[in-house]
Amino acid sequence: MEESNVPFTLSFLDHVAIRVKDMEVSASWYEKVLGLKRHQLPAWGDFPIFLLSGKTGIALFPANADHPELDLSSMNVKIDHFAFQLNREDFQKAKSHYDALGLTYLMRDHTYFHSMYTNDPDGHQVELTTLVVPEEEVYT
Repeated sequence: MEESNVPFTLSFLDHVAIRVKDMEVSASWYEKVLGLKRHQLPAWGDFPIFLLSGKTGIALFPANADHPELDLSSMNVKIDHFAFQLNREDFQKAKSHYDALGLTYLMRDHTYFHSMYTNDPDGHQVELTTLVVPEEEVYT
């Protein structure tokens, strides 16, 4: 891997901000489906609602219904999906959890990773992924 000319190191992905139709429906979905913990900071009011696993997660913001509706199936410029990584054991537990919830999901073999994709109530694609090769083959 090439050396970076950037004079700093990122610690971790903090959050991905997404706009949703119904803040409570979405917050509840992420709590129930992924087990994310809700954090609302009083000084900020009703939003964003942070849903976190440790220090990583998502921030929910209300959608602006007055803006033109986007075609969610578009492959044009947009955030395509976001992913949370699990160890292999937890990945199998997540699959069983999705099955118990009756969620529709797609499994993909990405050679180095296996992934499950599902959509949240607003159609955002959420990936759970697990490494299936030694870590050194991917992260150097």
